[in-house]
Amino acid sequence: MNTSPSIDALTALGHPGRLAVFRLLARRAPDGVRPSELAEALSLKANTLSVYVTTLTRAGLLRSWRDGQSVFYGIDFDRVGALVDFLVNDCCRGRPELTAPLAPSADRATEGNAPMPTDVFNVLFICTGNSARSIFAEAILTQEGAGKFRAFSAGTKPYSELNPHAIEVLKKLGHDVSGLRAKNMAEFQTPDAPKMDFVFTVCDQAANEECPPWPGQPVSAHWGMPDPVKVDGTEAEKALAFMATYRTLRHRLDGFRALPFESLDRLSLQQRLDEIGREAALGEADPIQ
Repeated sequence: MNTSPSIDALTALGHPGRLAVFRLLARRAPDGVRPSELAEALSLKANTLSVYVTTLTRAGLLRSWRDGQSVFYGIDFDRVGALVDFLVNDCCRGRPELTAPLAPSADRATEGNAPMPTDVFNVLFICTGNSARSIFAEAILTQEGAGKFRAFSAGTKPYSELNPHAIEVLKKLGHDVSGLRAKNMAEFQTPDAPKMDFVFTVCDQAANEECPPWPGQPVSAHWGMPDPVKVDGTEAEKALAFMATYRTLRHRLDGFRALPFESLDRLSLQQRLDEIGREAALGEADPIQ
């Protein structure tokens, strides 16, 4: 057996900085991340990041591609899969039950062909401030998914107050805002918190942050979109930005609610959620009356 590729990969990951880059890209998978965003999220200088991604790419763990004028880095899943196979099949002789962390994963793999349960789903939306995007998603799914979904939202660093433009949009469109408040995601990681079936990040910054695994291994996806709170301009321009964000989330959640959960296994469901998150930010959404 040629062990050189696995040795190269393990060597590349045996450095805190390179491992941090790899782990962030794994959290954003299957999408890629621009170098500038990687550097900002990990507080790295551009030349340091360049050295890290070059080493990881040469080891076969990362790939890069160009979209327009932008370069993106992402995980090379074929190579990473081969590394996992090497560790399990060679080092453990194909017996994942010998290693406790892998045993639950093996159990979940057998569940991948089973459809999702058809009872009420708990869904959590996460962004940084929990003042606009995740609040929009919570309000939309609460109103439109009653009886099938229970919606929650939280922030990694929540603001003390909800954004007034976000509240104005929700009121205008007939949403009940009386129960909405800014919350920290730690509130949903306690033993007595509701068990989540789905967890969505709706901003890139929240997706980049390292978080502990969610109990029960909910299906997760990244539905990143620009932050309307950061839009500069007139009050009318800001109002348009918030409405556009609402429309995008409404469009994506319409697609989410329409999925045939009873017939999709976990892997197929994950693919559908990733596809919804990659849809264009605005254009396809129907106008809100």
